[in-house]
Amino acid sequence: MNVAVLGAGAWGTALAHLLADKGDDVVLWARRRDLCDAVNTSGENARYLPDIKLSKRIACTTDVETAVKGAKMVVFVVPSHATREVARAAAPFVHDDVPVVSATKGIETGSLMFMDEVLSAELPRPRRLAFLSGPSFARELANRMPTAVVVAAHDADIGSRVMHQFHTPYLRTYASDDVVGVECGGALKNVIAIAAGAVDGMGFGHNSRAALITRGLAEVAKLAMARGGSALTLAGLAGMGDLVLTCTGELSRNRTVGHEMGRGRSLEDVLASLGHVAEGVKTAKSAFELSQKLGVAMPITSEVYAVLYSGKPVAQAVKDLMSRELGYEFDPRAVARATLR
Repeated sequence: MNVAVLGAGAWGTALAHLLADKGDDVVLWARRRDLCDAVNTSGENARYLPDIKLSKRIACTTDVETAVKGAKMVVFVVPSHATREVARAAAPFVHDDVPVVSATKGIETGSLMFMDEVLSAELPRPRRLAFLSGPSFARELANRMPTAVVVAAHDADIGSRVMHQFHTPYLRTYASDDVVGVECGGALKNVIAIAAGAVDGMGFGHNSRAALITRGLAEVAKLAMARGGSALTLAGLAGMGDLVLTCTGELSRNRTVGHEMGRGRSLEDVLASLGHVAEGVKTAKSAFELSQKLGVAMPITSEVYAVLYSGKPVAQAVKDLMSRELGYEFDPRAVARATLR
């Protein structure tokens, strides 16, 4: 099978590595010529996934048409802010019957659209879309460590095809028909991870981290339900699973941003030294604006937004979260709506 993977960051490279492991011929698209040349000559993506020897079945190109034309499956793994541009460039070359998989997690700035909405708007036959999400660090997957993810699709046949295509002895895939819930979980966990990192950076303990993760999950579920998703989805791999990984794992770029800011460093300084995209920084702004638009109270997200974009001190954000008006852990009206579903 010929597969196109659009995006040669750590996660895109790891997924290309996995598909090549299964015997697929993979064309990996990269924006940067020097990165692409290095992958082709050395068999390694030294910038984003160093010390991982890539399969000879992987060829890298900087031309979208070359990557997509003739592919039997197209996988989007570009950052959320670039997804629309790359989808628009790829659209003329995507064949009618080709499944399109998104492994990008985020909300587009300005439009406040999730990746399923962006790709549906830019690609033909949006019913052939599937969305891969769950607790999965690129390096661990590339090292063939056992991992589990969920594949969400509106079309069960497409979901099944994608699920089986990605399944390996070290990657177990599960099916879902809740695209909205899976997309919400994948995007918003990055925002909560920034908050969790800040809690750790300030030197707080396990109590604080557990409270932050649990209440963060409640926020993600509320927004998902407001958009028509299921709260049950957020109890699974795309919700709790991905949230715990990103909030606690030292490989998490978003947690790293929060951790360093909790120690007193500025956002500009942290991002300059990171060297990779931290999706949660952009998503925090979009998530805050979307919560305001939909009338969903998301206090942790609001405080992350204030810290990142208004210069609010992390210590003040923690104080304001802890001094909010007391109330029910679960809004009885929301519980009733969830039960009726």
